[in-house]
Amino acid sequence: MIVEVIVDITNSQVDKIFEYICENNIKVGQRVLVPFANRLLSGFVINIKEKSDYDLSKLKYVEKVFDEQPALNTECLKLYEDIVKRYHTTRANALRLFLPSEMRAGKVKELIKTFLYPSNIILDEAISKVSQRAKSQIEVLEYIYQNGRSELATTCECYSRQAVTALIDKGLILAKKEQVFRNPLNKIETINNEVVLTDQQKKCLNYVKNDSHSTQLLYGVTGSGKTEIYLRLIDDSLKSGKTAIFLVPEISLTPQTVKRLRSRFNENCAILHSGLSSGERFDEWWRLRNGDAKIVIGARSAIFAPIENLGIIIIDEEHDSNYVSESGCRYNTIEVAKMRAKANNSKVVLGSATPSLESYVSAQNGEYGYFELAERINRKELPEVCFADMSKEVKRGNNGIFSSILKEEIKTCLDSKQQAIIFINRRGFSQNVICKDCGYVAKCQNCDVSLNYHSEDDCLKCHYCGMKYHSLSACPECGGIHLSYGGAGIQRVEKELNKLFPSATVLRLDADTTSTKDAHYKILKQFSEHKADILLGTQMVAKGHDFPLVSLVGIVEADIGLYNSDYRSAEKTFQLITQVSGRCGRADITGKVILQTYSPSNPTLKMAAEYDYKNFIKQQIFLRQMTFYPPFATIVRVMCVGENEDKTINVFKKLFSALETVYNENKTDFIFFNKMKSPIKYMQRKFRYQILMRITNQELLDIIYSTALSINAFGTHIYVEENPTDLR
Repeated sequence: MIVEVIVDITNSQVDKIFEYICENNIKVGQRVLVPFANRLLSGFVINIKEKSDYDLSKLKYVEKVFDEQPALNTECLKLYEDIVKRYHTTRANALRLFLPSEMRAGKVKELIKTFLYPSNIILDEAISKVSQRAKSQIEVLEYIYQNGRSELATTCECYSRQAVTALIDKGLILAKKEQVFRNPLNKIETINNEVVLTDQQKKCLNYVKNDSHSTQLLYGVTGSGKTEIYLRLIDDSLKSGKTAIFLVPEISLTPQTVKRLRSRFNENCAILHSGLSSGERFDEWWRLRNGDAKIVIGARSAIFAPIENLGIIIIDEEHDSNYVSESGCRYNTIEVAKMRAKANNSKVVLGSATPSLESYVSAQNGEYGYFELAERINRKELPEVCFADMSKEVKRGNNGIFSSILKEEIKTCLDSKQQAIIFINRRGFSQNVICKDCGYVAKCQNCDVSLNYHSEDDCLKCHYCGMKYHSLSACPECGGIHLSYGGAGIQRVEKELNKLFPSATVLRLDADTTSTKDAHYKILKQFSEHKADILLGTQMVAKGHDFPLVSLVGIVEADIGLYNSDYRSAEKTFQLITQVSGRCGRADITGKVILQTYSPSNPTLKMAAEYDYKNFIKQQIFLRQMTFYPPFATIVRVMCVGENEDKTINVFKKLFSALETVYNENKTDFIFFNKMKSPIKYMQRKFRYQILMRITNQELLDIIYSTALSINAFGTHIYVEENPTDLR
């Protein structure tokens, strides 16, 4: 039997289908171990045939077949082809999306444990066959017969291993090996609450069910009950014998979402995200593949879950940039969701309190269905947003992090036994370290970026490659000791909060405090149980959380993102302010938001403070149309990255020359075309050069891709990005 295999190598030079001889029973979609270039590598069987066009004496044999059940189902094998075509990636790169990395590498397997069971005879008869002096054996028998089942290792820890072995040898207890599922849901408690839909929710639910569009945009203000609508849609899908995918943008949102779904659907839920252990992810993946779970909840990568007969795909906080992959295969999750929905004749529901401009335009153009939830389910007003003008604070002699009004509101909140959320969009203690004597700025050796000071570890850290450096006591350039720690990072804000409110318990939620397993869950659980008074965080606190006792949100440096060199900067700032403001006043308590800024008259901030999404988005649409930015044009960035600068420059010159030819032949379809160093020209020990384009003809994309990827990279890496979320 001849099998066609894609070997798990992402190099474009071996992006081919290879043929092998297989003497075992094998199925399309199974993983195999095959000899390739003097080593054994894993691969994916994509086709089986009786004959080969090659000389059989030159074909090698499949060494091993993994997994009795094919890892890749029919839909996955079709979807991978669509992804290769759409994103111009290698076959292996596309197939990797469908399997956990540890599974592909063979580093994780089923967890097999030995359990002890009583034999078929009754307890008294079993005891009679043991010497009365063998006290340990009698204790073991009584324990096993009473419990009916016990893990071998646990029993041996509690009792004598010799006693357990003797009883197994006598046939009085039975030892059986069984697979144990590592269940990440065990630690997440359920909630029991019956929810009665409002009239608006009922209308929304009926609209989504009956509207003919395959993609629906659900715009609902924070607290309007979008999640309950998602749950009802999933319930309908399951009742019709189908399955569901529920995506959230951040791992930190999954515990709260899982709590709601598990309460409603019990063991029908499975989780897939990078925060799980290798074993948990392996077991959850197989539960979905085997059909033991019908609903998958997770971040971006869960869109590739091996679930069949899809009825609905829900993408919550659809505006979030985390839904766009920036490494490996650079896919857009919403696009992939549409591919899966088309293959299954199902629907995609996009939900947000601040829909992306692209999605809103698609809805206005009739490409998407559209429904609004304009008010909160308890009919409460959205929290009042008050400006704190920091330039006036400075004039009054307040050079601290917090304005006087925010300090007063935090004190009032704490005195009322309520909770507060403080949001800042910066990690670390300070943004950078500068020598006041010579102007030296501490920078990373691997990346062309300034280092951030982290007070907890007393070190300087690069937020791009993770490299740590010793803190400075003197300038390495001039020896000066007058060092300035510029900018307020989250650690500095935490220190100031503890100083101002020593009796309050402050929890910090950022990338540094959530690096360990289950850290998100533990921090959020503590706060939800009111074991802390203030939750301080970066973007992780801005989305999706529902804490009934939160009456105050403080936004530190609200305008920090407004002046980035990014056409989406105003949109991102508006979304962040709206989302984080929506975390308070969700129950019976009135909410208030203090927005600290040096630009209180900025139109974006004013519209965000008034929750005026409609006028804001209309303004942004007008600006994008006038300036030809997405969705009215496509930004294309072609990156050339390499460790050797001379080689990288040489490849980049060839790349630019080839693309310049495309530009010269299609000038009327280009708004912009130019080459330049990347804003961060050196990152993770690699030099970075880029070509930026804006095009109005989508048909040019395939030409740009094929032209760029046809260049021989010679040890450098070339990749293409469409409308990149980050232009660093």
